[in-house]
This record gives sequence, structure tokens and C-alpha cells, in this order.
Amino acid sequence: MPCVILLMDEPLPPGLYIVATPIGNLSDLSPRAAEILRRCDRVLAEDKRVSAKLLAHVGATAPMTAYHDHSGGTERERIVATLSDKAVALISDAGTPLISDPGYKLVRAARAIGAAVHTIPGPCAAIAALTLAGLPTDRFLFAGFLPAKAKARSEAIAEIAGVRATLVLYESGARLGESLAALALGLGSRDAAVVREISKLFEECVTGTLDELAARYADAPPKGEIVIVVGPPGQREAASDEELDAALGEALARLSPSRAAAEVAVLLNLPRKRVYARALERSGT
Repeated sequence: MPCVILLMDEPLPPGLYIVATPIGNLSDLSPRAAEILRRCDRVLAEDKRVSAKLLAHVGATAPMTAYHDHSGGTERERIVATLSDKAVALISDAGTPLISDPGYKLVRAARAIGAAVHTIPGPCAAIAALTLAGLPTDRFLFAGFLPAKAKARSEAIAEIAGVRATLVLYESGARLGESLAALALGLGSRDAAVVREISKLFEECVTGTLDELAARYADAPPKGEIVIVVGPPGQREAASDEELDAALGEALARLSPSRAAAEVAVLLNLPRKRVYARALERSGT
């Protein structure tokens, strides 16, 4: 899609504008983002009370409509129907929309009818935390929020335990200690960082092992928006035949040989061909 160049005396072309907003410091709002918010016909806001302060800061007077986790298909259709002749800006409370929120459904619906979709890039807490943590950034996985319930949380951690990449997660202060303890249990004593209040006066990045961080925050839940960054797993020795058989035994009890081999190959860092051959032997296929 060609770049949209805006001139002050021209109307804003109709379509959906995905506008990144500050994650703390209002000065981080780009001039282009401020201009879009001043000139659009409507703003879709996660929380209108929060966004009203930002719009007032840049002198934007466009009416706001709430659009968030609980907005259904009917509301989405109503918004999309206006994109042929209206410029609509989508913002979140802080950071880049669609990151750990359901805005992608609106983008998909807009594209389905051929509406123009533009992104106005800017702050993102996940990326900002990566730059502060001092952990490998060449390959990373954004995993959003961990489930609140203990069983679901441990299962989610098990799913990403074998990923050979830095992990990035969002968390609330009240649940930080529990999540760090669960991560330490599921991932081992990896290097990690807790990053909070990014770009604000009391910005903080605390580093250590998952065990150390879990102990630090066990009885001292911090305030503010929090990002957990966890380093990738270390290099391990090649798994023995006994370890391979044990892992395959568990995986084959719930998966087909092909899927079990794929999972175990990642978990034990073994060639998939070797693991699949052994899975076929054990399953009698």
C-alpha cells in the first residue's frame, strides 16, 4: 500500500488508522500520530476516560467510541460500515494497538471490505522492555499475559519452555510474584528482567534469575505496567536414549507419532527425523 502523505489543508482520507500512543511519557507521541488524532472523524478508544486526557493534550476534538475486549461483532460491523467515507483512528490505553488486544478482528474486517488500513507506528512496551533487559534480542517470542489460574498457567509455560528464544510477557503487579514463581518452576533458573513504568519518572529494570526475582517480588507486588523478559534456554547436553523414550512415552499418550515427535524434538533439541523414527518404533506403526 502506498504511503499516505498528509497536507494540512487536505481532508484526512477515509479508512482505519492504527495509532500507537505513549506508554508513559506524553512526549513520545509522534507528530504524525498527533496530527491523525486531530484530523480524524472518530477515535476508537479502549477506555474513553484514559484517552480523553491524550486527546486534550494534542487538541483533538473528534468524538470517541469505546472499542475493547467486550466489543462484539455488531459493533465491529457498524464501525467498518463507516470506513468508506470516514477516517477512524484506533488507539489503546497505552502503546501499539493489537498487541495483546483484539483489534486484529477490526483490521481483518476492514480489509475484507477493501477499506484502507494505515499504521502510525510508535511506542510498544514489549519492544521497549527488550531494549532495557540486556537479554538476547535476535529471536524473541511475545507471549502476552499468562493465564490467571495455576493449572492453565503452568500448561502455558510448558508450551513455551522449549522455545529457543527470549520470552516477553505482560503482567500485573498483583500477580507478578506468582507468575515469576511459576516461570522459575517451569523454565528453571534462567536470566530474566522485570521492567516497569517504562518512559515514566520511576522507570525501573530489575535483573536476576527467575528464582531471585520470584523471591524479590513474592511479598512486595509493585505498581505500574509490567513486562517480564526471560532469556532463552541454555545449551544442553544431547539427550540420552532413556530421556528420549521417557519424553516420547508421555507425548505419545496424548498425541499422534508425528505430533509427538515434533514436540519432543523441540523439547530435547534433537533432530526430528531421529525422534520420529523412534516414535514410530514405540507406537508399533
